[in-house]
Amino acid sequence: MSEENTVWSEEKIETIKNQIMEAMEQVIDPELGIDIVNLGLIYEVNVFNGGYCEVKITLTTMGCPLADVITEDILNAMEAVPEITETDVKLVWYPAWDTTRMSRYARIALGIR
Repeated sequence: MSEENTVWSEEKIETIKNQIMEAMEQVIDPELGIDIVNLGLIYEVNVFNGGYCEVKITLTTMGCPLADVITEDILNAMEAVPEITETDVKLVWYPAWDTTRMSRYARIALGIR
């Protein structure tokens, strides 16, 4: 059976999603110096049989000029996940991002209580 026709179990999909999140911890927001996972910029990750992945992200501000840089960094990071053959990064604005989405680590690093 070819990889394209392989049906992954829910457990396998969860394992791949965890690998994706680990890979995206290497994507650093250039302005804040914190990875996009700890900043809470990843809203959703969907993995489909055959290796297609859809990543829904947001940015800290709507006018952020670094959207292309972050998107390219995500695509590069996804190369670390061998099961993923194609990635589509979708920028979403709802719900609006705020500091409550940040991890404890990110809050401490940025001095936010």
